[in-house]
Amino acid sequence: MTFEQATPSHAEDKATILIVDDTPANIDVLVASLADECVIKVALSGVKALSIAALSPRPDLILLDVMMPEMDGYDVCIRLKNNPVTANIPIIFVTAKHDIKDEERGLSLGAVDYIIKPISPPIVRARVRTHLALYDQNRQLQKKVDERTKALQASQLRIIHHLGRAVEFKDNETGAHVIRMSHYARMIAQEYGGNEEWVNQIFQAAPMHDVGKIGISDAILLKPGKLNPEEWEKMKLHTVYGGEIFAEDSDPMLQMAKTIALTHHEKWDGSGYPNGLKGEEIPLEGRIVAIADVLDALMSKRPYKEAWRLEESLAYIQNSSGTHFDPNLVPLLENLNAQILSIRQQYPDKEEDRIIK
Repeated sequence: MTFEQATPSHAEDKATILIVDDTPANIDVLVASLADECVIKVALSGVKALSIAALSPRPDLILLDVMMPEMDGYDVCIRLKNNPVTANIPIIFVTAKHDIKDEERGLSLGAVDYIIKPISPPIVRARVRTHLALYDQNRQLQKKVDERTKALQASQLRIIHHLGRAVEFKDNETGAHVIRMSHYARMIAQEYGGNEEWVNQIFQAAPMHDVGKIGISDAILLKPGKLNPEEWEKMKLHTVYGGEIFAEDSDPMLQMAKTIALTHHEKWDGSGYPNGLKGEEIPLEGRIVAIADVLDALMSKRPYKEAWRLEESLAYIQNSSGTHFDPNLVPLLENLNAQILSIRQQYPDKEEDRIIK
């Protein structure tokens, strides 16, 4: 009997095996050996195997012939391993090619085992059970690693936010500012089209944009009036201090924090500080955080000003496009109004503060 797929009872408790062979009689032998223990899927060609393997739910293991027309088993294996969707599925070659070099090649391509035809059903069942058990064990271990990694990342992000808030407590700004502006930076980075890893790095690094204020005296940070020229020059050094704090750390996220700390006060027209960078000389993450930082500052109440409405804040940023801010990034805010207001509602400065809309 030859068929495209067999689904035995209680299939939800059984592993799924994809059998790939261009000879129906070979498939029948393997099906007869495994159908009582596994859900079987069948492909009569390499192209069909690639399609089935990528479908959800994906097979737990693939039994793959080598000698097939159009696309042989080695090519199928290479394509499966190069596709992140199917790369982790264990592959066992089942083939009449018995030369040691053939076996070496198959294993070098990422297969976990190599079975020579004609097959022995007990050996096939034993090998399949072993590799399914290993695959399941590896998935459970990876799940634990992923959970632990997420927990560490969440803990890291909380520490970053606490550090950012500690800096803000030395200033006239609030702890919620660093949280809100980091969300705005993430939103702008997403709208720009950045990949997930880069967007997340900006989100995690942005709260540390003003960490260099730790090195600025309270007499300057908390001065109620306007800073004199000498005090202003000292204040501008917080960007340099921030860069120095992260200078010796090679972690990619902290390197981005260094870049942001150094460049978020640079301006598109070159009139910013500390280095007077101009246009695209300013790193992209610095240009993004510059917008996010000013946007939240405008919409927040400070001792020296009232909170601005969203439309007033956006108008200011639009008017500063091409001078202070990157004119290619400013238009991205047009699609973010609702999200900006939602973040302000979620992270207010104080419970009694009124959200300005």
